Amino acid sequence: QDYYGKELQKSEDLKTNACVTTARPLPKAVRDALERVHEEVVARYYGCGLVIPECLASCRILDLGSGSGRDCYLLSQLVGERGHVTGIDMTEGQVKVAKKHIAYHMDKFGYQKPNVEFLQGYMEKLGDAGLADESYDIVISNCVINLAPDKRAVLREAYRVLKPGGEMYFSDVYASQRLSEAVRKHRVLWGECLAGALYWRDLYSIAEEVGFSPPCLVTASPITISDKELEGIIGDCRFVSATFRLFKVPGSSRAGPGQVIYNGGIVGHERELLFDANFTFKEGEVVDVDAEMAAILRSSRFAEEFLIRAGGANTATPQGCCC
Repeated sequence: QDYYGKELQKSEDLKTNACVTTARPLPKAVRDALERVHEEVVARYYGCGLVIPECLASCRILDLGSGSGRDCYLLSQLVGERGHVTGIDMTEGQVKVAKKHIAYHMDKFGYQKPNVEFLQGYMEKLGDAGLADESYDIVISNCVINLAPDKRAVLREAYRVLKPGGEMYFSDVYASQRLSEAVRKHRVLWGECLAGALYWRDLYSIAEEVGFSPPCLVTASPITISDKELEGIIGDCRFVSATFRLFKVPGSSRAGPGQVIYNGGIVGHERELLFDANFTFKEGEVVDVDAEMAAILRSSRFAEEFLIRAGGANTATPQGCCC
């Protein structure tokens, strides 16, 4: 709370690039939406990567660790006036900045009433903030799960508030090994999103334990550390900023492998949909998918964008979306 509320006044105050990495060029619709976000909100934003998934019209979205509200105001434009975005953050100063600009943005977007709200609270205890079971289509999070001591609780709560077929789409920092006590107790390394980074294999086991489908890796990029003192403390551990998608797939959607054809109906992704590191769906093209991906497409908000038929996946198709 001190680091994000008091020590950092703007993104230039960060000591690593963990919180400013983007692994993919921004789509035009997202660039345009970002230009309409108030400059104070952008300046006080410390995310890593971009957590703007596709197919968002009229969705209900929850942003864990929403900070100054940049992603919420971006998403507010993409879900439209019939959608809704909730941001929750533990830092009073950040929530204050986000709330201060609600009227400005609603006026800018031409909305009759606000489709965003900001709550102060903890992502491990969403129930305490009044968030009900199965109330959101998508949960996003941008470089904040590493700041939570109890990652299992965060994923468990995200799973609880998601509707069946819902998605958790999030970027975070991952380590190449489990971290030493010296790293995990280092105050600046916590603030810079490194000391709390999960060993990447642990993400897979926690996701499975909570009930999610296997993580689908979307993008990943290495993190550089420009501070010699911090480099010495970290030693030979390496860090990446990575974006994953996890789905809450109901048992009833699970069947065998299938063949899918994308209909090109998602705005901004008409020609092709880069779903993750393994699957790119081109309009009108038949793609063999394994049972896991077939179940994800069948049960999620993407169902109307695909023709899905049973059978056909060959042995060359990656098993699950793990990468």
